[in-house]
Amino acid sequence: MRLILIGCEYTGKTTLASQISKWWKEKAGISSAWHDHFERPFLESSGPEAEEEAKQVITMTPTLLEKYTRYMIHYHLSQAFYEDNNHLLINWYYSDAVYAPLYYGYGGIDAYSDRQAMARTLDSEVLNIAPETVLVLLNAAPDVIRQRQRENPHPWCLLKEKDVEQVLERFEEEYTRSRIRRRFTLDTTDTTVDRTLREFLLQWNPHLTNSNRQALLSHETLKQAFSSP
Repeated sequence: MRLILIGCEYTGKTTLASQISKWWKEKAGISSAWHDHFERPFLESSGPEAEEEAKQVITMTPTLLEKYTRYMIHYHLSQAFYEDNNHLLINWYYSDAVYAPLYYGYGGIDAYSDRQAMARTLDSEVLNIAPETVLVLLNAAPDVIRQRQRENPHPWCLLKEKDVEQVLERFEEEYTRSRIRRRFTLDTTDTTVDRTLREFLLQWNPHLTNSNRQALLSHETLKQAFSSP
């Protein structure tokens, strides 16, 4: 599977990604990892060393930060990732299109580093490399996002309460403008994790590729064969 989950913080992207991975492992027998390190400070691990690295990233100038995020974004377009039939990303370059002008000090419209323009170029590259990619936008009501943020604050979270509506609107705009047409939205305002996963699977079903279906069928056939007396 090749998926990009996007949306404001606290809409449930990471939680859903975890559930999708568990479901895919159970049903297709394939382990898959999500790339979820596209917002400053881009942590991929935890502990004292990671904390120190995070502090260094936070102090980067906009020029250095722009170069680093450009590298991170383009690196995940490399052939090494697309040799695998599973390439799963959270926010990716859509994140920079939303957050860079708001929080990073670069990436505004008509700037050299215009991240909205870059996002459309990258949409085209993704479609050229992997046209089966599916884009999923997660939404939630602003008050629910604020409540989740107060009850379970994420370390190093970018999102400010006053910006929730603006960030939701910007992710909606990026989703609408995206050139990726295989896509759908999910609303996590008043639902459970299990219900969100079921809704994801229902909407993803029409976008399943032959490779996806073969993986599911082969694994089920093997399970039945080895469970037979």
